[in-house]
Amino acid sequence: MSNIAVMGGGAWGTALALTLAQRGGHTIALWTHSPAVAETIRATKENSAFLPGFQLPRTISATSNAAEALKNAEIVLSVMPSHYVRESYAVFAPHLRNGQVLVSATKGIEDQTALRMSEVIAETLAAHKLNLPIAVLSGPSFAQELAAGSPTAVTIASCDLKLATRIQQEFAGKTLRLYTNEDVIGVELGGAVKNVIALAAGAVSGLKLGHNSTAALITRGIAEITRLAAACGGRRETLAGLSGLGDLVLTCTGSLSRNRWLGIELGKGNSLSEALAGLKGKVAEGVRTTSAALELATRHKVEMPIAEQVHAILYQSKHPSEAIQDLMGRPGRDE
Repeated sequence: MSNIAVMGGGAWGTALALTLAQRGGHTIALWTHSPAVAETIRATKENSAFLPGFQLPRTISATSNAAEALKNAEIVLSVMPSHYVRESYAVFAPHLRNGQVLVSATKGIEDQTALRMSEVIAETLAAHKLNLPIAVLSGPSFAQELAAGSPTAVTIASCDLKLATRIQQEFAGKTLRLYTNEDVIGVELGGAVKNVIALAAGAVSGLKLGHNSTAALITRGIAEITRLAAACGGRRETLAGLSGLGDLVLTCTGSLSRNRWLGIELGKGNSLSEALAGLKGKVAEGVRTTSAALELATRHKVEMPIAEQVHAILYQSKHPSEAIQDLMGRPGRDE
């Protein structure tokens, strides 16, 4: 059993901390950027801001002090939004040390560099002369359902299979099952780009186009994600698994999906700013990931027509109905 620092006090980080604590044996430090959120958790044993309704056990200590959270940590599990990863690890770096292992559970691509999260972490730590082993955790997982004890299966990936196996053993419990994988690229891109397709699926729902359209979008969406991942060095079979198709289906159809919800609002005719305001500070990763995914696609000469239409909806004020018409009007091709 281990001392684990969960770096990110949003819904997903809190749910993971709760699940790891319930597994038993671990000591958990839950770091949040907000001192107010940390104080509320300490006082009430509940993260009412991001995951209300779930009592946290005493084995979870909440703090907004990164040095305190990382002091005794053997495993560092990072769960902050993708656009905070680089600056967060710049803050964490002076408090990290050899012997610690990192697990990234953030699903996104950095929008300025098109780097995957493990690449962002490694690059940031290298600037501080640190080279720590990194694994990535991804798969179909809503925070509320995990916190409620719904059986959940995810992927833990690392180029070092021994590290993936260690995290599998440390994290697995009665309600959380982990499958190991050595394909970090495929796992990370599957978890990130599915949010772009979920925005489109939400728009289809907002337009009330029915289940046929959603099924077609999911199927062609996984084709886009697979093409991109393979071009970047990932394995096609990875995208048929939990961190690919599994996560895509959940995010495109589940009522708890923020990206799907945002897409629904866009499909109803709301502007991006109006839809984002409705999230009340919570993050829909697909909004930033869309541009980054298309940058990767351009670099690797990969065709991503759904992502292109999502980008046009988000940033060029294209109406979702027009985007669907353009997708349907594309020249015929082999599947």
